[in-house]
Amino acid sequence: MQARIRVVVAKPGLDGHDRGAKVVARALRDAGMEVVYTGLHQTPEQIVGTAIQEDADAIGLSVLSGAHMTLFRRVIELLAERDASDIVVFGGGIIPADDIAELETAGVAKIFTPGATTASIIEWVRANVTTPVA
Repeated sequence: MQARIRVVVAKPGLDGHDRGAKVVARALRDAGMEVVYTGLHQTPEQIVGTAIQEDADAIGLSVLSGAHMTLFRRVIELLAERDASDIVVFGGGIIPADDIAELETAGVAKIFTPGATTASIIEWVRANVTTPVA
């Protein structure tokens, strides 16, 4: 039997708008995934620490502050430093198309832009995040 996908949903940085992150966290949970929502104002170090502690399969980041290049990259760097690059990083926010390509090159698996449906996010996670067989 395959274990349930475990996702850490996080709001890095100083952005105080978390409605979208909460909607995604609930949708993933309602789709049968285990979800840990870290809350507002998390540092990349806190997010990666939580993901490792919770044995997460993926990290979903929500960034609306414009600091996406710095925050996403730092999470990727920290995962590599902690030998946890197998944790899939995806996210969303108001991110320009040129930045999306650069983030994907840096190791972010997927960026969802405004208007993405929760169904499309769930479908993508199921198709692209693997979890060890129990």
